[in-house]
This record gives sequence, structure tokens and C-alpha cells, in this order.
Amino acid sequence: MKPLKHHNPIEYHDNAEDSGLLFSKHQLIHLLWPLVVEQLLSVLVGMVDVLMVAYVGEATVSGVSLVDSVNMLVIQVLFALTAGGTVVCAQFIGSGNYKSASKSGGQLLFITTSVMLCISAAFLVKGDSLLAVVFGRVDSNVMTDAVKYLAYTAASFPFLAVYYSAAAIFRAEGSTKLAMLVSLGMNVLNIIGNAICIFGLHMGVEGVALPTLIARMAAALFMVFCLQRFGQRIRIGSLSQLKPDSGIIRKILAIGIPNSVESGLFNFGKILLQSLVSTLGTASIAAYAVASNLATYLYLPGNALGAGMITIVGQCYGAKKPEQARYYARQLLYLNYAFLAVICAVLIVGRSFWVGCYNLSPVSASLAEGLILAHGLAMVIWPVAFLLPYYFRAVGKAAFTMKVAVFAMAVFRVGLAYLFVDILHQNVLWVWYAMFVDWVFRIIVFGYYFLKKTKIS
Repeated sequence: MKPLKHHNPIEYHDNAEDSGLLFSKHQLIHLLWPLVVEQLLSVLVGMVDVLMVAYVGEATVSGVSLVDSVNMLVIQVLFALTAGGTVVCAQFIGSGNYKSASKSGGQLLFITTSVMLCISAAFLVKGDSLLAVVFGRVDSNVMTDAVKYLAYTAASFPFLAVYYSAAAIFRAEGSTKLAMLVSLGMNVLNIIGNAICIFGLHMGVEGVALPTLIARMAAALFMVFCLQRFGQRIRIGSLSQLKPDSGIIRKILAIGIPNSVESGLFNFGKILLQSLVSTLGTASIAAYAVASNLATYLYLPGNALGAGMITIVGQCYGAKKPEQARYYARQLLYLNYAFLAVICAVLIVGRSFWVGCYNLSPVSASLAEGLILAHGLAMVIWPVAFLLPYYFRAVGKAAFTMKVAVFAMAVFRVGLAYLFVDILHQNVLWVWYAMFVDWVFRIIVFGYYFLKKTKIS
């Protein structure tokens, strides 16, 4: 995708501390810290939610877990799709064309809401058949709860589309604090609702699902209000802005579709690896689950900085300042390494303590500690392999990152893992060794194209 045409001076960046730079250090901090906090809160709130669901009963926990694995795939594809809107909006903002930026925001809302309405309708009509196909034969009590939970969560998809799209629009213009506060409010409302419905009203699985639907509805409605009143450079105040515009839709989908395909296949690969690990026995399954859960914290800064990179690089690219886009990409890489130095040290040094919190058997605990040590040391590769692709997406090269990611996942992460475990009969550690080979391939490809400024077809 070519840089968008420059229209007006960029008033938003006039106060940059460094002469000629679009973003000052103060503006970068203001943009990035809410993204980091939002990532951390989402994980912490998720843990609290799981603990509360466990109170209802084993069948409900199992049913919710099954549905959440499907819901997570939908949500991650939705999030990947909104990235296309973030890039297009950020590029228009960088060029000073706020009218087109607002129009792009409206088109993003139209696309995501339309897609989620279709998915929601399909799940509501054929949800039981879908679960039966995906998970096969499970206990009838588990399936009953799963179908009920899916009905509520599927009904919430259109509202979630509005929330994610609005959050993406605000991030594109740099208003990350508002998105963080609304996310916090939505999750707190969900937890309070769960507490009332589960502990007070004893509603069973409905007590888990209903608060989720209500919280997402409230977040969506509030975000619509915010888009009308609080947008600094993007405001969506009329339905005419949602009228389909084929040119803008193509720009959004040119990034959103490859991003969604990459995200969907990535999660499908993770499911295949979980299936592979399940053949290694209970101890390996437990160790892999615990280590994967703890490793989530290692990814938080990079995921947050990646969202920030789309805004920063997108605005630089729209302003026809590609060298500044590369400069800020390097700065965010350095910042990711600084975060990782602290988090990895805490996780590696205290791995016995963290694993001990899960009350594993000695065999599982030993395997989990080995996995954490290997993962923590290998994170020196991760930023270039996974943060740098946000740079390529922000300049319109999402198809390139998709091709690299799909190849690396299929050949190295999944292919090598099956070779090591199925054929060479290695233990669960080798599943992650295959993953590290995947990372090495990505760092070679992405690093080469970034450093050499090689044109990507």
C-alpha cells in the first residue's frame, strides 16, 4: 500500500522535543503506558474470572473452557481485522487528512460489525452442531453448559466488534488512555456481575455468561458516545460515515485479511501443538499448560508496544517520513528488550516459586521449570521476530508478514515439533525447541528486510 497523499500540516506533533521528529518522548510515554497497563489488566482480570467460574462446578468450567477456545479464535481474528483500520486511520492522520480518517473509522465499524453479526447469527442457529463437530463427544452436562454459554457470548460479538473498532480508532489517533479505561470498566463490570450472579443469585452457567454480554453491550454503547464527543482527530457523528466506501474498505481489508489469516492459522497451529503434547502423558500436559500460562507475561510488553507501533509508524508513513518510522521502530525494540530484561530475570530466578503456586507433581514441576528457563532465555530472539512485523503491517505489508508467519509456523513450529516428538521420541521441551527455530527464521527474514531496506513485493 502506497503512502497516503499529504494534505495539511501536522498540528498534533508541533510540540515534539526533538527537532523534526513527529513524536516527543512525552507523547510516546503518553501513548504507550496505557497499552502496557491494558495488557496486564486483561491477564489479571482473566485469572480472577477463571477462579470465579470454578465455583460453579466442574461441568461449567469444562463447558466454558471449550467455548472460550472457540471464542478466543473469533476475538483474535476480530482484533487482527481492526489492525487494518488502525493502520489506515493512522496514515490519514499522519497526512493531516482528518476527514478521510473519520470516514475510515466509520468503514471499520461497518466492516467488523457486519462480519460479527454474520458469525453471531451462525453460532446462535447452529452453535450446538458446531461444538459437536469441533469437540466430538463430551459429557452431556458439559455440552449443555457449553451450548448455553456460547449463545450468550455469540450474542455479544457485534457489541465486541463495536468496542474493538472504536478502541482501534482511538489508538490510531494516540488516545490510548481512553481505550484502557473503557477496557478496565468493562472487565470490572464483568467481574462484579459474575460475583452477583454466581455467589448471590446462584444462576449457574448463565451467571457466568450474562455479565459478559451486559459488560460488552455497555462498553460498545459508551464507545459510540465517545466517538461522537471525545475524538480529537476522528469523530463519527452520523450514519453517513458508515455508508460503504469501496476504496477505503479495500485499504482496510488489504491489511486486515492477511492479519486475520495469520492470527487464525497461528492459533490453529497452537491447537495442533497442544494435541501433540497430549500424547506425552499427564505430567507433560500439566507442565506445558503451566509454563505456557506463565510465559504469557513475557509477551505482554511486546503486544502493547506492537499496538503502539502501528499508530506511530502509521502516522510517520502517512506523513511521508519513512526514516522516522524506522527510527521509532528501533526505539520500541530497545524498550521491549528493557522490559524483557526485568520480566525474564524475575521469572527465571523465581521459577521454582512460580511453578510451586500450581501444586504440580515433582515430575511435572521439574519439566515446567525447564520449559520456563528455556523460554526465558530464548526471549532474546522474540522482539525482532514478533514486534518488528507490526512495523511492516503499519506500512501496508501485512501480506508479507502473513506469508513469513504461515511458512514458519507450518514448517518449523509444527513440522519440527512433530519430527522431534513423534519420530525422534523427544520430551516436551523439544516442542519449544521447534518454536525457537521458528523464531530464528522470523528474525532472519524480518531483520534482513528491515536493515537492508529491501523493497517487498
